Amino acid sequence: METEGRRLRMTLFTAVYFVEGALLTFFSAFNALYLRSFDVSYTRIGIVGGITLIPFVLKLLIGLLSDRVPLLGLGHRKPYIVAGLALQALAAFGAAVVSPRDQFGVYVVLILLTALGMSTYDTTADGLSVDTTPAPDRGLVQGLMVGGRALAGVVMALVMGVLSQNGQWSGIFVILGALALLVIPLALMVKDPGMGERAKALPQRGAFRAFLDLGFVLFLVLGMLYPFALYSANGMINAFLNEGLGVGLARVGVYTSVFGIGTIAGGILGGLLVKKVGRRLGLVLALLVTAVATFGLALVPSAGLAWGVVALFGIAFGYYETVYMAMGMDFCDPRIAAFMFAFIMAVGNIGIGAGQPVAGMLVDSVGFRTMFLIFAAVHIASLPLVWGIFRLRKVAG
Repeated sequence: METEGRRLRMTLFTAVYFVEGALLTFFSAFNALYLRSFDVSYTRIGIVGGITLIPFVLKLLIGLLSDRVPLLGLGHRKPYIVAGLALQALAAFGAAVVSPRDQFGVYVVLILLTALGMSTYDTTADGLSVDTTPAPDRGLVQGLMVGGRALAGVVMALVMGVLSQNGQWSGIFVILGALALLVIPLALMVKDPGMGERAKALPQRGAFRAFLDLGFVLFLVLGMLYPFALYSANGMINAFLNEGLGVGLARVGVYTSVFGIGTIAGGILGGLLVKKVGRRLGLVLALLVTAVATFGLALVPSAGLAWGVVALFGIAFGYYETVYMAMGMDFCDPRIAAFMFAFIMAVGNIGIGAGQPVAGMLVDSVGFRTMFLIFAAVHIASLPLVWGIFRLRKVAG
């Protein structure tokens, strides 16, 4: 029976992240194109983009609420996951019939609600994963999450590309809503044990002292540095392929799909490998593999060889994400699991936000290849942090 429950939870985590990946694909690649089809100004497009980030800030509050307040007798996580999926579905269906040209304000509200729904089920699914996943399975869970999101990026980019090219934009919103609805029955079937037996056994006061743990502080520093280098390099790959290696824009999209497939493979590989070699070695290997892949981008001589390097970078991306997130689960105090995991994600987002302008300035000043070399060096320079993390706190694995 427990094996069946474990399998059901694994399926739910994969499905939730697939739904999230589908919505993120729309936000990152198609929302601006959709609004431009209605002649919406770039200023307004920028406003929409900024507004959709608000729920990501609210993730901390959503996590804390989930940790403290069970709903409808269904537990601390399941009702929030269901509510988030339902909210995304309803808002997406609404966006399918609203014209941004004539009802721009309504469209903005609906897009905000889809993002709020995503933030809600994402945060509380993370909390459920910490509540219910034993340490040996955490790498596998994170691998499935990373892989599910990456798979959505590959599949939905192709689907949305075809629909948008044919002017069938409403079909994209219907798909985003339908995907969320399909996961709700699965979420209702999963058993929500609350905050877990360990959380119940601990005194509820003093949970936030976990933030004073020096090992956790170093882990957060690593969590800021790695996306600073990883996401910044990733954000420049397509421009490098186009301007540095002369790859046409149509083929650049194929390279992106290869990267996505690599990310899926890296997520699965990371989940399996970290279970065998442990957290410390798994994290060291993640840093080394990512450094090698980033160095490869700096040194690749031709578009033909870039296929392999981009695939390797995708594998490194998925592997690194999986190992780091599994470590994050280990650090979460079970009394405030959803809040702490959301906080870890927020710190990572700071690194991403800081890295984007730095990457742009480096490309303008020293070029793509030197930029990749610098970001690869950041990963190598981060290796001592791993020693410090495990020296200052004993972490599972």
